[in-house]
Amino acid sequence: MADSYIPGEKKIRPGAHYHIGKKGTGATAGAVNGVTAVLFRADFGPLCTAVEMSSDEDYTDVFGDALTTDAIAQAIAGGAKTIIAVRVGTGGTAATLDLKSSGESPAAAVTLTAKYPGAKPLTCTVRKTLADESIKECIIYSGTKQIEKVEFAAGSGEAGALAEAFANSSNFIATAKSGQTAKELADTSQTMFTAGTNPTVNNGAYSDAMEQTEPYEINTLCVDTEDNAVHLLVQSFMSRMMDVGSLMTAVVGEKKDTDFDTRMSHAAAFNDERMMYVLNGSVPYGSTMLDGYQTAARLAGLIGSTASSSSLTHAVINGFSGLGEPLSNTKIIKAEQSGCIVLTMNKSGQVWIDKAINTLITPPADRDEGWKKIRRTKTRYELIRRCNTTNDDMAAKVDNDNPGRAAIIGALQSIINEMIAESKLTSGTVILNPAYSPEGDSAWFLLDVIDKDSAEHIYTDFLFRFNTTDSQ
Repeated sequence: MADSYIPGEKKIRPGAHYHIGKKGTGATAGAVNGVTAVLFRADFGPLCTAVEMSSDEDYTDVFGDALTTDAIAQAIAGGAKTIIAVRVGTGGTAATLDLKSSGESPAAAVTLTAKYPGAKPLTCTVRKTLADESIKECIIYSGTKQIEKVEFAAGSGEAGALAEAFANSSNFIATAKSGQTAKELADTSQTMFTAGTNPTVNNGAYSDAMEQTEPYEINTLCVDTEDNAVHLLVQSFMSRMMDVGSLMTAVVGEKKDTDFDTRMSHAAAFNDERMMYVLNGSVPYGSTMLDGYQTAARLAGLIGSTASSSSLTHAVINGFSGLGEPLSNTKIIKAEQSGCIVLTMNKSGQVWIDKAINTLITPPADRDEGWKKIRRTKTRYELIRRCNTTNDDMAAKVDNDNPGRAAIIGALQSIINEMIAESKLTSGTVILNPAYSPEGDSAWFLLDVIDKDSAEHIYTDFLFRFNTTDSQ
């Protein structure tokens, strides 16, 4: 994996090393899209483990629909094609149920135990199948939804057969009690499990969950909380990930009941192109009101899935039917000067993003004003990611001589040319960095690019005259 370097620094490990700088002092100076990491709480499912799933898959099959799993739904509704889902928490207990043997002296014969901690209500039914009385089935439900179903041979040895049937289960473990393997099981209908308990969720749990996303190429990340302390952890994680070459951004937000000025101050304090803050996320969506983390997750999916050739300024958010917190023009301007994404209404009554910006307000010395824009940041991250991937593939595969260095230059120039054709860059060239001479196993290259921006401010002068003819 690529990592960042300080100009002049020589790295120990071979591979791609990158540095971001700027050229000029003016104010204007293969893509991965649709991958969003979601950190959330659930009452079932793998804990503190990254689960990659397509937007076409039903996440409720794995995690259910309780607690804050709706963050996944909102990211998908925003356009995310791939979800890196991480259930947050530590500890907790798993649900259990003892199935009894049949006969005159029934006893606990098989213990069913959920593989994951959580308070999801579960029931179990054991019965002969309608199609074949020589086969029994064990079905586990949550409410009316079937979670698991296995079949096993009816008759002597049912306890052992059931345990074997659950051997490959992703969700449950079945253990035959000592001395009960040969027993037949009593039929049961909708018998409740002894409920488990949900994991504990704290700042440490969020930090652990973030670490699970490290191996993945991710566009955006969101969390299921409005807690500013967790948001600061997210920012720290974004910074650390950039140091090791993972170019992702995060979208966070707080609820309407948080003081307006407090929200703006939290956004401004980030001052970071990797952090995006949704200021007024209170919006009606169908029969529900979204706010805070829910709207942030929706925008995380939208931002992550939008090609870097497109601007999200004035992008309509489908399904949002109004604003729970409309803002005056004065407040909108003040909020955007604080680095906030503000939702407004267009002339057709649709909710859209007023200005697609991140929280960067005062760029550091190695950043120009273009880093304030979501589009331009996405473009630059895409270029860096694509070039880093190419450099990693070529490291130690070409010689550090003129033909080898020319091959590297040609490969990087091809990426720039492709991005020009994709309307992401205006121009760009690759040369050997004149500040450093190639030596040993090290070579330095300089990419000089001009990325595109959208025409977001259109100024029109109207000239009128008192005379009503064109004779003067």
